[in-house]
Amino acid sequence: MGTAGLIIALLLAAGCILLLLACVRLRRRRLLAAGRVGLGGCACLLLAALAGALTLNLYTYHRLTLEQPVAQLAFEQLGEQRFRARLVTADGTTHSYLLHGNQWRIEARVLKWHAWANLFGFDTVYRLDRLSGRFQHIEDARRQPHTAYDLAAARGLDVWHLTQRLPAWLSLADARFGSAAYLPMADGARFAVTLSQSGALVARAENTAAAKALSRW
Repeated sequence: MGTAGLIIALLLAAGCILLLLACVRLRRRRLLAAGRVGLGGCACLLLAALAGALTLNLYTYHRLTLEQPVAQLAFEQLGEQRFRARLVTADGTTHSYLLHGNQWRIEARVLKWHAWANLFGFDTVYRLDRLSGRFQHIEDARRQPHTAYDLAAARGLDVWHLTQRLPAWLSLADARFGSAAYLPMADGARFAVTLSQSGALVARAENTAAAKALSRW
């Protein structure tokens, strides 16, 4: 069990114990004492629910310690400036997308915590955010259809927006930012996407077709 799970378990246990004590005092007709203990129990359960919602949302992010692979992209050309992109994420999930353009772009959200929060096990985390097609020439970008796909289904309380609304002295987050990488698309090209320790997305060619596309870029 991680630090967050332990905190939630302790809050749940404390809440249940306090509510049980409140019931005992209520049976003894000690109404004032029962009310105080009951309120404490409810507060613990509410805090546990809030911590659970935050933890659930954080599970949509991935811990970032060293540079690590986050996705692999392979392309099949379907026509002029039309490609099918096969995206395999770090957990092995595979998706297929239709992209218009001659370049691809992948984006991620990154949350970095204050140093004191790192002591409690809060590592830098990331979440893939968007995949889109991109045109090399501005004229094409203005005239041609744009394609973009959401890569993150949010769950639980939105930690990203919560860290924006909390005052600086209360927020665990030291920095929150977006990172993106884009490279050319080509038939049969395959690319690996990693995220560096600083939170920057890095894309590299994985086969000859991708390397040739880069050499012509």
